[in-house]
Amino acid sequence: MSRKRRAGADPATPRWLLAPAALAALLVLLPVLGLALRVPWGRFGALITSPSALTALGLSVQSAAIATVVVLVTGLPLALLLARARSRWAGVVRAAVLIPLVLPPVVGGLALLYTFGRRGLVGERLDLWWGIDVSFSTTAVVLAQVFTALPFLVLTVESAVRGVDRRYEQIAATLGAGPTTVLRRVTLPMITPAVVTGTVLAFARALGEFGATITFAGSLEGRTRTLPLEIYLQRVDDPDAAVALSMLLVVLAVVIVATVHARGGPTPWRGRRRRREQTG
Repeated sequence: MSRKRRAGADPATPRWLLAPAALAALLVLLPVLGLALRVPWGRFGALITSPSALTALGLSVQSAAIATVVVLVTGLPLALLLARARSRWAGVVRAAVLIPLVLPPVVGGLALLYTFGRRGLVGERLDLWWGIDVSFSTTAVVLAQVFTALPFLVLTVESAVRGVDRRYEQIAATLGAGPTTVLRRVTLPMITPAVVTGTVLAFARALGEFGATITFAGSLEGRTRTLPLEIYLQRVDDPDAAVALSMLLVVLAVVIVATVHARGGPTPWRGRRRRREQTG
């Protein structure tokens, strides 16, 4: 063994990776540090508990929670089907579902507006037939959050399903279990950590949604003005309040990331490793 190699060092990791890795970490940490240094900590509690801030925070949490439920109920079946589908159309659907990941949020907001707005493809008929106006409402906030958060759960769960050892499912099927039973008793327990991770990530993305929301839902206090929109508006009127609320979002993000990390993150690799340890 080389004397230069430190005890416990990974021989597969070159030391020169340290410099670009440190630079990447600094590019993320320094802006957060800069924000933290500008927070008026003496007034922090008062700024984040003002009536407008609490209203915006409550709306953000409520709409993000509803959006996360919608994402979970619809995204989980979609991820399962995409992971097991062999049709060439599955690739087209997958690409369409992942579009919000690369699309500027404001473009997504315009797409939602021209679909569910009063003159939109679906919205015009909703208004004409049932008198339902989706745009510039709390429902629009939820739709914008679902649009941007859905790919996070689908991508996480699909990756996990692809990493599942299908022998367990095949054994259950040979023992007489139907497809629903196999899904409920075998598949879902193996991908539960990934489902939890994808759900938490979807909630975090919904909570921080801004561009699609302001384009599609506008900024009506108590109705569509979520916390990111409140920060944007306070940036001019009260910079201290904007900084304090931004720091609040940073804290919430840290808590969410810590929760995901505590769960072990997306788990296809962990699941395979545990099965190898159990069988080996």
